Amino acid sequence: MAITSANQLELLQTAEAVAREKMIDPSLVIEAMEESLARAAKSRYGSEMDIRVSIDRKTGRATFTRVRTVVTEEEAENYQAEMTIEQAKQYMESPEVGQQYIEEIPPVDMGRIAAQSAKQVILQKVREAERDRQYEEFQDRAGTIINGVVKREEYGNVVVDVGRGEAILRRTEKIGRESYRPNDRIRCYIKDVRRETRGPQIFLSRTDPMFMSELFKMEVPEIYEGVIEIKSVARDPGSRAKIAVFTTDTTIDPVGACVGMRGSRVQAVVNELQGEKIDIIPWNEDQPTFLVNALQPAEVSKVVLDEEAGKIEVVVPEEQLSLAIGRRGQNVRLASQLTNLDIDIMTEAEESARRQKEFEERTQLFIETLDVDEFFAQLLVSEGFANLEEVAYVEIDELLVIDGVDEDTAKELQTRAKEFLEEQANKALQRAKELGVEDSLVNFEGLSPQMLEALAEDGIKTLDEFATCADWELAGGWTTVDGERVKDDGLLEKFDVSLEEAQDLVMTARVMLGWVNPDDLAPNNEEIEE
Repeated sequence: MAITSANQLELLQTAEAVAREKMIDPSLVIEAMEESLARAAKSRYGSEMDIRVSIDRKTGRATFTRVRTVVTEEEAENYQAEMTIEQAKQYMESPEVGQQYIEEIPPVDMGRIAAQSAKQVILQKVREAERDRQYEEFQDRAGTIINGVVKREEYGNVVVDVGRGEAILRRTEKIGRESYRPNDRIRCYIKDVRRETRGPQIFLSRTDPMFMSELFKMEVPEIYEGVIEIKSVARDPGSRAKIAVFTTDTTIDPVGACVGMRGSRVQAVVNELQGEKIDIIPWNEDQPTFLVNALQPAEVSKVVLDEEAGKIEVVVPEEQLSLAIGRRGQNVRLASQLTNLDIDIMTEAEESARRQKEFEERTQLFIETLDVDEFFAQLLVSEGFANLEEVAYVEIDELLVIDGVDEDTAKELQTRAKEFLEEQANKALQRAKELGVEDSLVNFEGLSPQMLEALAEDGIKTLDEFATCADWELAGGWTTVDGERVKDDGLLEKFDVSLEEAQDLVMTARVMLGWVNPDDLAPNNEEIEE
């Protein structure tokens, strides 16, 4: 099969047709043809030769050339593709190392095997170009909704034809027990697009919270135009969902706009999500207010927020408890996801009993440590004093507001509190040293004797061992396991050490040991300005 003038034009027409069919650049097809013809020529003239083929983009004429590079005599290894300076003088006037001598050679007459090999090269190159095009196209569409046609189902995973490629909807990303047949139309959210050896992999989802968010964007023009903003979404796919919306336009009701006339807009989303019930909630920057909205339809009596711990206590009437928690904890779980807070729900009776227990414990603490009677201890608790540290180090004026407390009494209370705390600190330090805590850790600023004792009981006895700790190991935190938040207890959590304080302590220890350069911790002035 020689490339003659009769089929030169046909070569370009073939490249155009393939490029049009696969939606790729025609020049990529021609480059693939050039490479395939060069391979065929090498099999005819010798695989060690450097043979190149150039196809004219206008006429289709294929030019075969042999390239030889000038090298030094010591470097010469392949005499078919290289030549020394002495050899090059036969073809060039003043040859230099690195120059190339190019000569045209006759076109090859490809046999059946060579033609088949050339065809494989072209197909491979076209396939790679098509994969690159698909990846670039769908990478930009990640985070949007796409319509497709079901091709087949494999082990619970659905393969979807999305027009210019195939995507996969894993069984874990399907709503409930959804099942599809070939040729069914399906609407999905493009969750991820990855470039892999077998081509671009497009992963779809129908359970992702953003799927519902994008559906509302399609159904509610105000969201699409940016007048209404979706602040957060929480879903229990196929069962129930909560979505928080907000607008700065006081003339628009964000909840009403999302519901639509007679519920038409929200019903369109519900139908797409297989009947998933949706609570549309007005977002509020005040977290307690937002949480009250998020726990609808339950009524809330009181909210107590602990911002440092990211925890919130919600008090509800007895008859509202089951409604607030929801079936299998669904309502409170979705509200927690929506607000990103750890929610503790209790009834008014439980909250009253807890407060009474705390009052009694604090009263008993003051009776035993300050050597005061029950009535006086109750006065201290009623004024908001929760521990000895507050009594010992508070401004004396705050003690004088208590009925029956004069300046001498206040000073005596503070003296007793300080003496007791000092005694406890000495005992804790002695216990820590008995457990083997080294001076390097004892002298480290920021750790109290009680903290040293707690660390020693867990086997942390040197500054080196302390420096290897993670911040969450000290301050505690939360881990999500199978969709459920699990509490991780911290070694210093009972001393009210926050995550930021734990980070500072660990990094200070690492700097002292020379593990970290303090200059690397200093913020860059340019970054601060940005």
